[in-house]
Amino acid sequence: MSNTPEDFDWSKLETKGFGEAYSNNERSRLEEMYNDTLSSINEKEVVIGTVVGIADRDVILNIGFKSDGLVPISEFRDLPNLKAGDEVEVFIEQQEDANGQLVLSRRKAKILTAWDKIQTALDQDQIVEGNVKRRTKGGLIVDVFGIEAFLPGSQIDVKPIRDFDIYVGKQMEVKVIKINYANDNVVVSHKILIEKDLEEQKAQILNNLEKGQVLEGVIKNMTNFGVFIDLGGVDGLLHITDISWGRISHPEEVLDLDQKVNIVVLDFDDEKRRISLGMKQLTAHPWESLPEEIQIGTKVKGKIVNVADYGAFLEVIPGVEGLIHVSEMSWSQHLRNPQDFIKVGDELEAKVLTLDRDERKMSLGIKQLIDDPWTKDDIIQKYAIGTKHKGIVRNLTSFGLFLELEEGIDGLVHVSDLSWARKIKHPSEFTKVNEELEVVVLELDVDNKRLALGHKQLEENPWDTFESVFSIGSVHACTLTEKNDKGAILELPYGIEGFCPGKMLAKEDGSQPEIGEQLNFEVIDFHKDDKKIILSHTRTYQETVVEEPKEEAPKAKNEEKSDNKNRRSEKVENSTTTLGDLEALSALKKQMSNDSE
Repeated sequence: MSNTPEDFDWSKLETKGFGEAYSNNERSRLEEMYNDTLSSINEKEVVIGTVVGIADRDVILNIGFKSDGLVPISEFRDLPNLKAGDEVEVFIEQQEDANGQLVLSRRKAKILTAWDKIQTALDQDQIVEGNVKRRTKGGLIVDVFGIEAFLPGSQIDVKPIRDFDIYVGKQMEVKVIKINYANDNVVVSHKILIEKDLEEQKAQILNNLEKGQVLEGVIKNMTNFGVFIDLGGVDGLLHITDISWGRISHPEEVLDLDQKVNIVVLDFDDEKRRISLGMKQLTAHPWESLPEEIQIGTKVKGKIVNVADYGAFLEVIPGVEGLIHVSEMSWSQHLRNPQDFIKVGDELEAKVLTLDRDERKMSLGIKQLIDDPWTKDDIIQKYAIGTKHKGIVRNLTSFGLFLELEEGIDGLVHVSDLSWARKIKHPSEFTKVNEELEVVVLELDVDNKRLALGHKQLEENPWDTFESVFSIGSVHACTLTEKNDKGAILELPYGIEGFCPGKMLAKEDGSQPEIGEQLNFEVIDFHKDDKKIILSHTRTYQETVVEEPKEEAPKAKNEEKSDNKNRRSEKVENSTTTLGDLEALSALKKQMSNDSE
């Protein structure tokens, strides 16, 4: 009986697939050997890879994984001599991408490694080396482990740095002092390394420091009050007054930044580490070289170096000054501001008034270079009583004003000698300081250097005329200007004042006049010497009592009142008419009007 294909037992046919030729033990041994050649890797970590090949665009790396990884060759620009067999750090981005390829990155590995190194440097206070790449606002950018770190200008050196460009492109040791991961910001310092060395130097310098010791230093900073000098790790202050025996306004006039100078230690404080230095003390005091020919009475020349309220200082030679008191600047009896005479920088000549070489003091005068105007031979004739002059008002007081007729010649104009007609309480009502005023000499006392002057005496005394104008019984239109408990002040014609007692002020209807009101007043008293005029308003309307002969019959009451009223009107009319007809008064009125203007 024959077998057909359908009857064939395929299960009996012994066939062997791939690897089925190995026994189970052999297979287990081979799998173990294969797994030992592979590494266990995790994504997002940095591992060491070995270069197995370099292509045109990629570098092939073996990290012990089942497949090799590719890294763009552009990430190896800092390794131009890269070759097969070199080991580099790489970052595992993906174990397999869409193409089953292992994805690696050297750039990310460098960044992660750099941040780890920076954090370690900060935690362990390590010194790291960086490359200064460029200058930026306020400091420098330094490459540290491939990370751009900021080096502030204040952290470059212990002394101020004015030129940052000199550091660009150079290697510099720094310490990490701050990390800000949020902003990817790293701050480093070079100064902190210098300070550590300087602390040891400072301690050594301070231990050996002594007063009077002469040192060499470098000027590191200037201020308006002095300069700070670097003594080799320790700063000392050279005050402006200890720079030069002469007077200077700023250290830059004689010193420069970064200049090497010799100085002497004046004082120091161990606890506060303050050192006071001096420079002028290394030279002899200028007073010791003051020429012997300079004595009291000799003339000296110099430059004004300072002006104060009380005087000015003249530098005779550098470091030797004399005081010119304001009273020695002018023969004028009234002291003024020294700046009216002298300014800083003026070069002038003066006379030595006092000299004390031991105390190093000198007083000078410049008015002594000209004669005292009061000692001139023609002073008596020039300012004889009755002579007229013009001067400048220099000072006002409650009792009068002082007028300067010429340099050194002043006179007093009493307040009562300013005006005949106006009653002046203070000279400021009449004139101002620095105004010109014409006067006449009333008194001259050469021995005591005194002049009494008058302004009103330039005109005739109008009160001689007023005596006839304001005669007792005359009536005048007056304006009320002031009122008080005793009465009222009146303004009479020609601008003069009069007084009306309170009991004589009431109007005919019994009311009281107000300030500014104009009424008729009758003169009841006139004092020429005291310049006083007493007036009354009630007298202009009150009846005049006249005794009649007994044998005559009295007039009717109404007729008598009418006659009295007519007489009053006639008196006012006659007095007013009389005033207007006086030519002398018209001229006087015009003259006084001009004076008031």
